[in-house]
Amino acid sequence: MLSKKTKYGIKALTFLARQEDQTPVAIADIAKSENISIKFLESILLLLRHSGFLGAKKGKGGGYYLIKDPKDINMAKVYRILEGPIALLPCASHNFYEPCDDCTDESLCAVRKLMMEVRDNTLMILENNTLADIAF
Repeated sequence: MLSKKTKYGIKALTFLARQEDQTPVAIADIAKSENISIKFLESILLLLRHSGFLGAKKGKGGGYYLIKDPKDINMAKVYRILEGPIALLPCASHNFYEPCDDCTDESLCAVRKLMMEVRDNTLMILENNTLADIAF
């Protein structure tokens, strides 16, 4: 299942993408609109800021804003930052591969084969969608 962190991160990015003038939006406004705990949202937005998707302005009129155009924000990258590997098993992952402890022959493993297909299809969907695709 998708974690709440990833779900809320996508909701917050979508909210910010829909802002017409891209001026900073206070965390409290995003949290209220998207029904997210302010404290939890703070940690998510900070992670997205450090990952290069968001900028932040302090003080009066401050908040978070997109620093990239929504069409340039690939959902696979967002997913990996917030959720981690796209593959459901480490042995099926491109970027986070690890062999399974209980597997004697990966080439014959039916579970791995299925999970690689799930990974490939999930990756295709995420790679082919940007924030602009899902926000508008």
